[in-house]
Amino acid sequence: MSARNASAISDSPTLSEADGIRYLHFGTEWIQGAMRIKAPAELVLEYTAQMMAWLLFLDPPEDESIGLLGLGAGSLARFCLKHTRSPVDAVEWNPQVTAVCQMFFRLPAAPRLAVHHDDAAAWVADRRHAGRCPVLMVDLYDASARGPVRDSVAFYRDCRRVLGEVGVLSVNLFGRHESFDRNIENLRQAFDDRLVLLPEIDAGNQIVLAFSGPPLAITPAQLLARAETVESRYGLPARRWARSLTRHAVDGVLHF
Repeated sequence: MSARNASAISDSPTLSEADGIRYLHFGTEWIQGAMRIKAPAELVLEYTAQMMAWLLFLDPPEDESIGLLGLGAGSLARFCLKHTRSPVDAVEWNPQVTAVCQMFFRLPAAPRLAVHHDDAAAWVADRRHAGRCPVLMVDLYDASARGPVRDSVAFYRDCRRVLGEVGVLSVNLFGRHESFDRNIENLRQAFDDRLVLLPEIDAGNQIVLAFSGPPLAITPAQLLARAETVESRYGLPARRWARSLTRHAVDGVLHF
């Protein structure tokens, strides 16, 4: 969760725990992040694991950064720091969130992690960040946790510029919210209709991948082979993701 807006300015982090899992809230029942206390790098929430589906198409960058718009409970930052060698740029407008992550969610003071306290829209609009993050994961929700607080065509175009010549954007949307169709249309405009949707999960979250760079054309067999590698290396359910994407094949080829 990140990005300043009128309702989010007063949001303060709150915590809860159940069955060995610590949860982040913003004064409501909505879960903004989670950590298994005995395995802090594990991606507890299914949608956070799906946010890593870009691994089906790209290896983690080494010279550029993995970008996170919205720090939440630090789940994706911890996972990326443990399982990749990539620098991580996290953009979080609320310093209280960062402090809570450091105190209660084991966010490390790692040399590869930079947390920028800024509005996500302003950060991606800064042309100095063009090409900085070939991977950008966007999870921008306020206390109500129903629709993203940054979702314009201009915002998504700025995200595309941050990706550079070749990159993948993953966005957490809420399929049961009125903002969903608007977000899909804005992403289509910003990314020339190069989108793919993962299946909606039980909580209502739906992850969308958007692509920059040359068009991709791969067979379902190639995607499934890549998924086996990702699943083996990172412990993520990548074969399930790949199988869900094979339905997009046209004449035996997947186009992204």
